[in-house]
Amino acid sequence: MTITLPDPTKPLKIGTRGSPLALAQAYETRRRLMAAFDLPEEAFEIVVITTSGDNAQLIAKDKPLKEVGGKGLFTKEIEEAMLVGGIDIAVHSMKDMPVLQPDGLLLDTYLPGEDTRDAFVSPNHTSLADLPDGATVGTSSLRRRAQLLNYRKDLKVVEFRGNVQTRLKKLEDKVADCTFLAMAGLNRLDMSHVASSAISPEEMLPAVAQGAIGIERRANDMSTAALLEAIHDGPTGQRLAAERAFLAALDGS
Repeated sequence: MTITLPDPTKPLKIGTRGSPLALAQAYETRRRLMAAFDLPEEAFEIVVITTSGDNAQLIAKDKPLKEVGGKGLFTKEIEEAMLVGGIDIAVHSMKDMPVLQPDGLLLDTYLPGEDTRDAFVSPNHTSLADLPDGATVGTSSLRRRAQLLNYRKDLKVVEFRGNVQTRLKKLEDKVADCTFLAMAGLNRLDMSHVASSAISPEEMLPAVAQGAIGIERRANDMSTAALLEAIHDGPTGQRLAAERAFLAALDGS
């Protein structure tokens, strides 16, 4: 298939959320496409889209994600923009993606996976085992909550939502003694030093597809499909296919 390369007069529009991590992932996608086809930065346009999940009032309420709309809160507006042609591709953290995509969209390009582990983050403690009895842990993840309380039934868990910077601010404000972030996100933000320690998968199983970046496109846009094929990482795609099939079989979101 002939690939129609983007250029500064008709740039490829890359949709993303506006958080520092989401932007870092969009920039990584752009860098890889630039290198693969020897294209200038101006051949790509980063389009920031505010999603329902980015609503400041919603984040402030710290309700469990399942009570306010599930993972689709972070993708709905971006996918709607792609369906009407406002953007050409969308860059996502794969752990935030629902199993099913809207009709007309495909998620079939993945960048090389990063560290899949969770990071333990605390200003005063180095690990889960180091927490004192009755310590308060901030997390909005049902997966993390279940495993945490299985490991340490004495701990108190409070809802903790928001991007990396928001959660770190909550720790600074002493809303909790510790929280969890994805090591992959910290690495991509050059903030690995924030982690007090990385948690082994034997201690806390990571989320499905954690550490992977996925690129979504319109199903009928074969020129873009050919473009993205140049940056697709096969082994990561195989791992995610297996993990997401497992999640689908469990009827997970």
